[in-house]
Amino acid sequence: MKLKPLADRVIIAPTAAEEVTSSGIIIPDSAKEKPLKGTVLAVGNGTKDEEMILKAGDEVLYGKYAGSEIEFEGDKVLIMRQNEVLAVIEK
Repeated sequence: MKLKPLADRVIIAPTAAEEVTSSGIIIPDSAKEKPLKGTVLAVGNGTKDEEMILKAGDEVLYGKYAGSEIEFEGDKVLIMRQNEVLAVIEK
């Protein structure tokens, strides 16, 4: 089954949080911050007022509380509106 966002929404796979600090201290899951970086998996078609700028495969930055986290086929992904994405990371 495939997940296709509607209108100006995008699906983002969050980048895994760092688990070990440079000093070797292991950080428990409860103390980790929500990642603020991820990869766009799928995009909607946009709306008549907002053209879809993002595309699948883009590396993006988003706000700490942006989007809705869901679990789909065993993976946690975020669904958010395109305007909640702060920036595209260009390589």
